[in-house]
Amino acid sequence: MLDLIPSLSSWPPAVAGERYAVATVVAATGSVPRPVGTSMLVAESGAVLGSLSGGCVEGAVVALALEAMDDGGTRHGTFGYSAADAFAAGLTCGGELQIHIEPADASLRGAVRQLASVRPGDPVAVVRRLDAGGSGAVVIPDPATFSVAGSPEASALLGLAAQGGGNRGDRNGGDWDHAGVARIESFLRGGGSGIVETGEADTCPAGPGGDGQHPAQEPVTLLVESRLAPPRMLVFGANDFGAALVPAAKLLGYRVTLVDARPAFATQARFSCADEVVTDWPHRYLAAEAAAGRIDPRTVVCVLSHDPKFDIPLLETALALDLAYVGAMGSRRSHLQRVDDLLDAGVRPERIAQLHSPIGLDLGAVTPAEVAVSVTAELIASRSRKSSCTPLRETSGPIHQTAARAAHLPAPTISQQEIAWT
Repeated sequence: MLDLIPSLSSWPPAVAGERYAVATVVAATGSVPRPVGTSMLVAESGAVLGSLSGGCVEGAVVALALEAMDDGGTRHGTFGYSAADAFAAGLTCGGELQIHIEPADASLRGAVRQLASVRPGDPVAVVRRLDAGGSGAVVIPDPATFSVAGSPEASALLGLAAQGGGNRGDRNGGDWDHAGVARIESFLRGGGSGIVETGEADTCPAGPGGDGQHPAQEPVTLLVESRLAPPRMLVFGANDFGAALVPAAKLLGYRVTLVDARPAFATQARFSCADEVVTDWPHRYLAAEAAAGRIDPRTVVCVLSHDPKFDIPLLETALALDLAYVGAMGSRRSHLQRVDDLLDAGVRPERIAQLHSPIGLDLGAVTPAEVAVSVTAELIASRSRKSSCTPLRETSGPIHQTAARAAHLPAPTISQQEIAWT
């Protein structure tokens, strides 16, 4: 449901107190338009908030949601491609979606109200129970703290996750299995979403007179959705290219900071859409942010100043950090000189090989806006080792990779780039 946060507080059916059901993608295989965790709300009036497939299956899901509200039960629909029935609800892209639909009970409605108060970009997680043994949801305002409330099943698991999964907690006399706890911990720490099926762990000795085992308990299926704070992009250089890159980066979900040592340039109104504008020497600012713990492996650094007195100290600092991406603008000639200067400064060759310089993909970009597209395209491509940057019409196989490609993943280590900025 995290994808609906910006619209929840103003959705008229929820504001008016209408009954509604929640339909959620709980499994996805093959080429599918939306990932696990994507939700759609369906009100008893037929109003809809959100989308699960871009239009392929929504009509059938609405019908199932209305049925679920009529009898109070849950529904589970599987939608794929059927060549035999061209009019059946399914995915023309050839993938398959499994969708869980349930009427919103008091617990789930409470979770929706909590989510409506979450500010866009704030870290948050939702754990929902999907199995037949129960329902409900727990909202975690900051996944990093693992503070929990609500569902005792979710609380027990998350309590274990808070301890690092090393100890076994108790659920009505039983023990949660370590694999389920570790998976929840992985989702919350990484900002991921997915299904966790967990139940009784190894049997444990009972007390005197016991049979040596705890009684069997039903497995529990939990849907975990989590979102970290947005990754940072640090744009160094208050120029035309920086002015074009800042809004483009915000479209990708980055929290953008523009940095320039020259106050007359940094304070221009055209940079007002940046989350922060800082006047400081670039290398000094980056070093201070790293020392304060505000830089992490998701952070992106784009050096657009194209001035060696700023660029070399900054790149020397950036290449010593664990960052997702470091790119620098300039011609091939500028790049060769930059490499020599970095080697003279003592930067190791293997670190220099991680530098995206000249910055961007070779799209034939000329204008600042086109260069911004070139840079953001390379950012997206750098998240996946399988990215070929080849036109889709010239490739085969699934369009959407099944491997995780979320923004929190650091870029892979690469060799010297053979791409140019014109």
